[in-house]
Amino acid sequence: MKYRLLFLSISVVVIVAGILSVLNWGLKFGLDFKGGTLIEYRLNNGQKKIERYGTLKNEDLEKIRADFKNQGAIEERLETVGPTIGPELVKKTIYGLLISTSAILFWIAYQFKSIKFGVSATIATFHDALVVIGVYSIFGHFFGAEIDFLFVTALLTIISFSVHDTIVVYDRIRELQKKSGADLKELANLALSETMVRSINNSFTIMFMLVALILMGGETTKWFAVALLVGTISGTYSSPFVAVPILVTWDEIQKKLKAKS
Repeated sequence: MKYRLLFLSISVVVIVAGILSVLNWGLKFGLDFKGGTLIEYRLNNGQKKIERYGTLKNEDLEKIRADFKNQGAIEERLETVGPTIGPELVKKTIYGLLISTSAILFWIAYQFKSIKFGVSATIATFHDALVVIGVYSIFGHFFGAEIDFLFVTALLTIISFSVHDTIVVYDRIRELQKKSGADLKELANLALSETMVRSINNSFTIMFMLVALILMGGETTKWFAVALLVGTISGTYSSPFVAVPILVTWDEIQKKLKAKS
């Protein structure tokens, strides 16, 4: 906990950079959100080409398909999403995030018999969501990464992964509290020392798989894997360097206020 202000400052810098990116460049929404048509073709040389269009009339779509067919390209995938689906998906995504994070807050608070644990874990969860969204905004501006249904799936998965690591550390702190009368800061340092290697090893196994998926999985799953990779890195970081420092800082402030009263 000696360098907690440094770790929290790093998180603030990354999140602020992401927020500035969203404000300046926005998010590049895919067909799932804004509607349109996606056509994936395999060319004569074996390479794949993906074309995205806005809302098309049937005759315009058939003309495009005929043009590719005349060039000898083989149609691999055709997806059409109506413009009315996009806003509904945005609302459901927001509702899903709010419901999941609220459930996490109350469940952890109940299990650990303290609202401090629940709120600290929830802040770390929001931290990971903001990091992924901010990084994706930057990737969208420079590399064309789009926000689609797979991104939403990745974001919800990341929240689950992040809170899992946090609970492991919190559970170890609770076990140490039953055995020792030391203050929370000392117990947190000990708990982190005992769980850090396990958490990092677990995360590395996931990262190796995701890197392989990015390199060899193809265009369809590439950015889905990128979102998961960023979230895994952020989740591995936030559990020991965001969730626990916030918990310890909250406990110290609470004790100081009690001492003054």
